[in-house]
Amino acid sequence: MPRPLGELEDAVMTRVWQWNRPVTVREVLEDLQQERSIAYTTVMTVMDNLHQKGWVRREVEGRAYRYTAVSTRAAYSAALMNEAWAQSDNPAAALVAFFGMMSPEQRESLNDAIRIVQRDNPLPAPEEGGGEPAAS
Repeated sequence: MPRPLGELEDAVMTRVWQWNRPVTVREVLEDLQQERSIAYTTVMTVMDNLHQKGWVRREVEGRAYRYTAVSTRAAYSAALMNEAWAQSDNPAAALVAFFGMMSPEQRESLNDAIRIVQRDNPLPAPEEGGGEPAAS
């Protein structure tokens, strides 16, 4: 299970995920500087930490690294949700509470996701007779 990203790690990974291509520290720095004052070395350290944690891979290009996401934001979010759900002593109640917090748009997204999963991974059909084998 991934640990939740820190605030700056999330800001960096958001860019890596959104751009969906190899990025340099300089590119991320310049984009972050539109929102906050931040040093090159800070961004470089965060990206190195993300590499050490397995969130990004990097390849040398000239005198710099280019970083690429190892997985998607959706996979990260799913892992966090799965971990939170697994921590519950009553998973069904946790899901009911979670679904109750959803907006109508989120519930529609949930319904769409369920339809996709059911289409791609159908449950096995129940056996004929539906119970214990008959005694002879």
